[in-house]
Amino acid sequence: MTEQRLVVDFTAPVGPFRGGAAGTLYGLGDNGVPTRAVLNGAHVTTSSQKAPGGAQHPSGDALAVEGGFFAKHGRDMYVYLQDHYPDWPYHGGRRPGDDADGRWSFLAVAERVAESVAAGSARPGDYVLIPFNEPDGGNWYPDWPAQCEQFLADWRATVQVLRDVWERHGLGRPRIGGPGDMKWQPRRTADFLEFAVAHDCLPDVVIWHELGIENLGTFRGHLAEYRALEARLGLGPLEVNITEYGMLRDMAVPGQLIQWFALFEDTKVDAQVAYWNYAGNLSDNSARAHGANGGWWLWKWYGDLDGATTVRVAPPLADVPDTLQAIGAGDATNRRATVLLGGGSGEVVLELRGLAEAGLAGRVDVAVREARLTGVDGLHPAPPVVRAWRGLAVHDGVPLELRLALPDPTSACQVLITPAVGQALPPARWRADVEAETTRLDDATVAVQDPRAREGWQFLASGSAHVVDFSAPSSAATWQTALPHDGRYRLQSIGTAAGEPGQLAVFVDGASAGLLRHPAGLALNETSRGHYRGSAEVVLTLTRGEHEFSVRPSLDGVTLLPGAEITLDRFTLMDASDGDLEVHPAATFRLADGARLEWAPSRGAAVLADRARADAYVTAWETGYHELILRTTRPGGVVVALDGCPVGIVDCDGDAPGRAVVHLVEGVTEVELSAAAGVAEVISLELRRAASYDADRVVVAADGDALEVPRTGTIASPGPHHVVITYANADLDGEHDYNPQVVDRHLELSEGERPVGRAGCRYTYSWANEWDRALPVVLETADDPLRLVPVGGPSPVVSRIVVAPLRLSVDPPSATLCG
Repeated sequence: MTEQRLVVDFTAPVGPFRGGAAGTLYGLGDNGVPTRAVLNGAHVTTSSQKAPGGAQHPSGDALAVEGGFFAKHGRDMYVYLQDHYPDWPYHGGRRPGDDADGRWSFLAVAERVAESVAAGSARPGDYVLIPFNEPDGGNWYPDWPAQCEQFLADWRATVQVLRDVWERHGLGRPRIGGPGDMKWQPRRTADFLEFAVAHDCLPDVVIWHELGIENLGTFRGHLAEYRALEARLGLGPLEVNITEYGMLRDMAVPGQLIQWFALFEDTKVDAQVAYWNYAGNLSDNSARAHGANGGWWLWKWYGDLDGATTVRVAPPLADVPDTLQAIGAGDATNRRATVLLGGGSGEVVLELRGLAEAGLAGRVDVAVREARLTGVDGLHPAPPVVRAWRGLAVHDGVPLELRLALPDPTSACQVLITPAVGQALPPARWRADVEAETTRLDDATVAVQDPRAREGWQFLASGSAHVVDFSAPSSAATWQTALPHDGRYRLQSIGTAAGEPGQLAVFVDGASAGLLRHPAGLALNETSRGHYRGSAEVVLTLTRGEHEFSVRPSLDGVTLLPGAEITLDRFTLMDASDGDLEVHPAATFRLADGARLEWAPSRGAAVLADRARADAYVTAWETGYHELILRTTRPGGVVVALDGCPVGIVDCDGDAPGRAVVHLVEGVTEVELSAAAGVAEVISLELRRAASYDADRVVVAADGDALEVPRTGTIASPGPHHVVITYANADLDGEHDYNPQVVDRHLELSEGERPVGRAGCRYTYSWANEWDRALPVVLETADDPLRLVPVGGPSPVVSRIVVAPLRLSVDPPSATLCG
């Protein structure tokens, strides 16, 4: 393959980081869905949600989700007024008529929605009201020559109603978005803006959609046409929000998402990923109840650029879909530069110009991390360092060139450049991948996939192929891998158990070694059935050297295991001998409220003083106790909060690290760090599994709707606790042309009679498919029982409840913690 050159020029600033590409349509389901860590870590800036009280979908009400959305990074909440209607297209696709009083009936809908937001929101000024969604499609005004005058009159009348509501509430003028076309429509947009200028009804945000594969190549031209139209009319520039972008093939795929992110960040517009499936999982960019998939990590890296300045990037091919694209950003204050790249494969020469402009003169360290395609519900740990350079010289006027190998166009990489220090880089974790279609297959079929087929209406497979018809007792996928040492290894299988959980047997050197238990995947239509991929993991104890691995749907070659017809995409073996050690250097922290990075010859550290805070997002493969390790430059205490719940101070002496044993849930946890007093300088946060402490939990088998846990043993004391609910929820309500109408079920937790928390339990695809949903809470008593009761509807099906002190009062030697 021809070498590709990607040039990032830090002497050519584009502008302050906007973060606009991290928007969603119905990415939020209900309160707590997605979880705090998933939402905040993804740095979601805008979201379009259902009109309050609307009937289009069973979840996604804007007022229900605004609290979590605005808590940290949320900027603008958009509301689709027409989602008041239950059907798609709205009102049968026909413009409603007048009511009994001769008034157009939609104006009453607009007034009711606006009243709900004006009276019910804590932040109505941060809402954008969208009167019409895809009016050029099947929604009321498709025939522009014949319906232009009607649309423009209806727009003007609706805007006036919304303004009247805001005026009644003393809120000034509402922010309104439109016209909302399903694609760039130059003629319609020109007529619309000319009318809006003449009649004082301009939108505050101009909206249209960019949904197809080729839009990756045409969007810049569309935006240029729009800006030229603005200039001709003497407008703006007005804000632009592409309120739907991308296809199914883009969701959860880091290498696809970076192409869209680069477009919108470079042009400094807002944009929201399309909503093709169900509300509450960031448009397929999160996994299970708490987890991250590969796409989520691209969102997280993108959000980490907050506070930086983006710079000019010259990709090998500009405005060509499915090619290498990138975002470059420099943060001179913290002497940190970042390049996010992906969408291509093969050898890449990354040419970095003007690093001194980002505060990086002299010598630099470079760490490259990779986020991969793991399917929608496939768990992705914190991306490991896959390539690193130490002490590279940066000369004035001479670009720094790095050579990278991109293994797959579905992957994306974060390249982090910082001052050179003597501090050790995170250890590279051994990993070996094998595409399922490249294994030796018995009684199975390889299905090859064209990523551009079906106009993007498909979920992508790793390597553009997967294995199907894996359903006979004699089916097998077999391969050889050489292991570097004796120890524990995690085998992860990416694939799909369509609709119901399934099992596969793992054999090592011909002997049965364990089971891969694949959770159920979405399977409500043929687009998702067998393609909505997730992951299954099993830990194996193995010896150094080459071994033969085989995955089969039968243990004995005669009888199929339950749900064994699973499509197979990729297998990964990864070293787990060190307790799945994760290292998060200070350079990867998200800094807030005055936190900053400082660099010395021997280390970089996050300086936390006053109310300054550093956020890190850590991952756990399984629910249980983990050792959290903080390294600092000086003696003192660091205050730690997990998912918003304080767990106390971790004392550090500057020479030896501070340690705490904390309980985490499978998936992502938000860790917030601040100084206990004075100034704390945190070099790194580390995490490793501490399974030997799991005995300090209280586990209760559960059934019925009224669930109670007595306060016994280690939980018979006040303080921060973790309540983990293992549940299933396959509730659906209503029908839609393509969106599964999933229902989030809710549980309220009380300590005695005092409510202490609420868990939103999102859809799990099957009543036989269970996920963990965790609530960190602070308890006030030692003996009041804990009760879980459903709120707002039926309870999810709960099989067990784990209650654990969120932090144990021990100071363990880390050598005993692996397990």
